[in-house]
Amino acid sequence: SPAGPSFGENLHRLQQLLGEVRAEDLRLAPRGPAAAAPVSYMHICETESFSMGVFLLRGGACIPLHDHPGMNGVLKVLYGTLRIACMDALPPAAGPRRRALFRSRQLYTPASPPCLLAPHTDNLHQIDAVDGPAAFLDILAPPYDPQRGRDCHYYRLLEAPGAEPPALPREVWLDETPQAADFWCGGEPYPGPRVRL
Repeated sequence: SPAGPSFGENLHRLQQLLGEVRAEDLRLAPRGPAAAAPVSYMHICETESFSMGVFLLRGGACIPLHDHPGMNGVLKVLYGTLRIACMDALPPAAGPRRRALFRSRQLYTPASPPCLLAPHTDNLHQIDAVDGPAAFLDILAPPYDPQRGRDCHYYRLLEAPGAEPPALPREVWLDETPQAADFWCGGEPYPGPRVRL
């Protein structure tokens, strides 16, 4: 719990441990372009407190701009290169339209430290595979639970087409949208070591 006295210390330790994880530890190797789904998910484990799995992205695939309401996330690239754009939701929302602070757009590789996503910081994000396939280990705490208000929402950034992106950070407007027709996530068995809780 972020309200707990040892949250900061535990989060730092988790970052350290994730920084040591490699694709070969999970028995993963980069995929070719023949993968059926643009994105696949390998479920590792889930409890009431957290979920853990691996996302595999084909080269050029994108997990569209989405959120994790009330959730913390830690993302560690296992292979390939990801471009992660992060935003903070700003009040007020105006129906399906909302304001956000576009904070960063960075490249992450296996050598990068984990990317942290908090309930109020970097909670809105888009993930793109750059220059080939990519995979990342994903931990969410607590996990998605639509009955408790933790459901995924997708958004579209409202900016003039063809315009040169202004400097970051900057305030932007987003429209909530249905899941994009060209985005879908397949499932694959997890080949790595069993996790015991």
